[in-house]
Amino acid sequence: MRNGKNPDQHSVNLCVITQFYPPDYAATGQLIEELVSYLAKHGVHIQVFTGQPGYAFEKQSAATVEYVHQTLVRRSRTARLWPQRIRGKALNGLLFALRSVLHLFRIAPQRNILLVTTAPPYLPFLGYVANVCFGLPYLCILYDLYPDVAVELKVIEPDHGLTRLWNSMNRKVWRRAESLIVLSSTMQDRITKACPEVADKISVIHSWANPDWILPINKVDNWFAHQYNLVHKFTVLYSGNMGRCHDIETILDTITLLRDEPVQFVFIGGGAKRQSCITEVKSLGLQNCLFLPYQDKQVIPYSLTACDLSLVSIGPDMEGLIAPSKFYGSLAAGRPIAAICASHSYLRPIIADARCGATFDIGDSQGLAAFIQCLMADADLCQRMGLAGRQYLESHFTLDIIGKKYLHLLRTTAKTIAHNDYEAEMPINTNGNGNGSPHGHDRGISSTKPSLTQRLAKWPRH
Repeated sequence: MRNGKNPDQHSVNLCVITQFYPPDYAATGQLIEELVSYLAKHGVHIQVFTGQPGYAFEKQSAATVEYVHQTLVRRSRTARLWPQRIRGKALNGLLFALRSVLHLFRIAPQRNILLVTTAPPYLPFLGYVANVCFGLPYLCILYDLYPDVAVELKVIEPDHGLTRLWNSMNRKVWRRAESLIVLSSTMQDRITKACPEVADKISVIHSWANPDWILPINKVDNWFAHQYNLVHKFTVLYSGNMGRCHDIETILDTITLLRDEPVQFVFIGGGAKRQSCITEVKSLGLQNCLFLPYQDKQVIPYSLTACDLSLVSIGPDMEGLIAPSKFYGSLAAGRPIAAICASHSYLRPIIADARCGATFDIGDSQGLAAFIQCLMADADLCQRMGLAGRQYLESHFTLDIIGKKYLHLLRTTAKTIAHNDYEAEMPINTNGNGNGSPHGHDRGISSTKPSLTQRLAKWPRH
């Protein structure tokens, strides 16, 4: 019992640890910021520990301490090193994780629940350390699964010692976590197969988009479309990370097939495949492509709607390892969606149920090209699919709908922890048999494991 409170009189104190957070406008950071704002408005006491901008940004640095949306945000002072290189990203992630360990000493006395993400991929290990060393409970949001991604990309061998160690640590992290949050049913399947005993801990909670922020603006009324001369062209948009986990090759083959058609392909964003894509387009002499950098957050409602069709892709063998957040923004934009993915992808039943587009096997450039030509010839079909997708988002994937799931999960976790502490701190009465029982009844030999409050009692409050 904390401060004499009944376990039902609990509140949620949450510390979110994530490498990406605005003004870094990587999708992960934007989603976490929106979730934090929602939870804070619903009574969750939150602090965020994050890094300096280094993925998609205009500002090179941000304040080390500030209050945003009723939330205390602390940032590591460590600058990013070679943020666009894979080795630089790995090093930056490691440095941030080490800084986060030091941050644990600051927050340990505050009895927070930790929410850790896979940004960087090994950050969930921090939750394990926090639990073992300080008794802090933690939840994990698994945006992607490592080392599986690295293995599929052939960055590391499946039987390498590091791979085996990482998989072993993953299982330890998952077992100790209060809850595991994944973004798709296929990701849930992967974790359950790797560690069946945590199946009951897994919650599938999708990403979201804000339909009040991203509106289906007509291209004629869209300044972004005018600026880049897209108003009178059938425009196909790929917006987001052009990374190793995404199938860009099928898109390039489709562009080649449609090189003589009045269609414009627009790529917005960055990633490991961006430069090779630009090089390929130039070498093929394709004139129907436009490459733009990541856009400021306030531009996104206009960039996402400056098209007639949105593309989403998941690379070969990446199903269940990643879940593109761009899908939800495309739904909000009210544009049809063409998804390039595996036959068992979680995207397929969603798109079929929503009737908002079509799905294609990896490598099926002929099918994708035919679909684009179909939409070019049928403006009414294009409009119907876009409207259906937006309606589906409004009934399934808004922040209010998804935020309630996070809120319920956090409150349930806080209530469970408070109840466990309440029972652990009840006075032990000795009965005639010499066995202790919190309620004066024989319940066998009671556990001597200290409660969270007792484990943290030795730490001075800040």
